Amino acid sequence: MLLLRAIIRPEKVKEVLDALLQAGYSSVTKMEVYGRGKQKGIQIGAVFYDEIPKEMLLLFIEDEAKNEAVDIIMKAARTGENGNSGDGRIFISPVDSAYTISTDSEGL
Repeated sequence: MLLLRAIIRPEKVKEVLDALLQAGYSSVTKMEVYGRGKQKGIQIGAVFYDEIPKEMLLLFIEDEAKNEAVDIIMKAARTGENGNSGDGRIFISPVDSAYTISTDSEGL
C-alpha cells in the first residue's frame, strides 16, 4: 500500500479530481497548503511572494496502481504542452497498514 501526495496548482484541482474519479480513484483527501519549490517564490513588480498557494491531494493506493495514478495526475495537473515551473510535485511513500474505524477492518 502506498500514500501518494500530489501538490498542485489550485486551478488544476477540479481537472485532476475529475480524471482520478473517472479512472476509479474516488477516495481523495484535499488540503490547502502554502509553500515554494525550486524557484524560491515569485516576484511580481516590487512584491516578492515566497509562500505560494497550492492544493495537496492525498490518495492511498495499492502498489500496482502507482504508475497509473501518477500518469493521471501528471497529465491533468500539467499546464501548457510541456508543463511550467510551479505545476507541482508528486511524492510516494510506503504505508504499513490502514484501518477503517467503523468496521475494524484492515486494508483499503
